[in-house]
Amino acid sequence: MSVEMMDDLGGPDMPSGGARKRLSGKKMVLFAIILVVVLGAGGAFFMLGGTDGIMHMVKGDSGAAESAPAEKGKANQVTYYDLPDILVNLRTDTARPTFLKLTVSLEIEKPEDRAEIDRLLPRVIDTFQVYLRELRAEQLQGSAGLFRLREELLARVNAAVRPTRVNDVLFKEMLVQ
Repeated sequence: MSVEMMDDLGGPDMPSGGARKRLSGKKMVLFAIILVVVLGAGGAFFMLGGTDGIMHMVKGDSGAAESAPAEKGKANQVTYYDLPDILVNLRTDTARPTFLKLTVSLEIEKPEDRAEIDRLLPRVIDTFQVYLRELRAEQLQGSAGLFRLREELLARVNAAVRPTRVNDVLFKEMLVQ
C-alpha cells in the first residue's frame, strides 16, 4: 500500500506512521462508567440468584411464597431471650478504668428452650463476663470488632447451653466508656 492510500484509510486524525491516537479523557471516563455498570449488573445478577432472583425482583415478590411449609413454621417459632445488662471493666494499660455496658438478646428456635436457658443463665453470664473482661476497647472498634464479638459470644453461649442451640446474639445496647 502506498502512503497516499494509508492517509485515505486512516483519515485526517490518524498520524502518519500507523500509530493510533490515544483515547481522550471523556472517552476513558465513559468507558470506566460502562465497565462499572456492567460489573455491578453482573454482581447483582449473581447475588440475586440468577434469573430466578431477577424475576422475583421484577414481579415484586420476595420469593417467600415458594418456601417450604417447614421453613414457614420454623420462622414463626423464633424466640428472643433477653439477658440482663452486663457491665464489665475492660483491660487497660492505664490507671483509668474503661467500662463496657452490653445488653444482649439471644435468638432461639423454640420457646421451650427458654426454660433451659433460665436454668443455665449463671453459666452464660459467667462465660460472657470472663471473656469480656479480657478485651481491650480497641478490639471493639468498627464493624469488624463487633462481628468478632458477636461470633465469640455466640460460640460461648452455645457451649454453655449445649444441647440447646442459640442461633444468634443480637446487640440491643453497647456502650464503651
